[in-house]
Amino acid sequence: MPRFLIIAVAAGLAGLAVPASAEVVSTSDSGFVTKASAQVAATPRETWMALIKPSDWWNDGHTWSADASNMTLVPSAGGCFCEKIPGEGAIPLDGSAQHAVVVQAVPDRALRLRGGLGPLQAVPATGVLTITLEEIDGGTRISWEYNVGGPMGFPIDQISNAVDGVMDQQLAGLRDHLGALGGDEDISE
Repeated sequence: MPRFLIIAVAAGLAGLAVPASAEVVSTSDSGFVTKASAQVAATPRETWMALIKPSDWWNDGHTWSADASNMTLVPSAGGCFCEKIPGEGAIPLDGSAQHAVVVQAVPDRALRLRGGLGPLQAVPATGVLTITLEEIDGGTRISWEYNVGGPMGFPIDQISNAVDGVMDQQLAGLRDHLGALGGDEDISE
């Protein structure tokens, strides 16, 4: 993705309305950390099964193919959070993108992925997304933390807020897919 397009996307995303309590919790000259959580009216097993099928809840606008149905996630160490990019033309050749690699999968409890999501894929920076599931009264609390570090080529305050906004959208998609618990429509830290 060209640098001017990445900056334009980041600037546009920074202006999106996101819940106030989902936030960038720390920044430095070389990275940032975002945190968010949501409560869903589903068991940890139901939540896990939905989590590992991003094609059902990921936002189409944050895919390379413009269609989340092309997203897959293999929930085991070394597994790929990948996307098929369908080919076009008379003799179509499909492409693909690796969004992240699974480094830990504990069904019903935790999923950890390593990779540069979105515009971070085009730079040397990488991130670790840790998703935890905690059984609570009436459902599950989903918490995730995305810890990004390394050379980014973007102002940290701009890219961290843009990435936080996109990550919040994905968590909201999962929450909405499963059903918010007790009117929990906000993503919180």
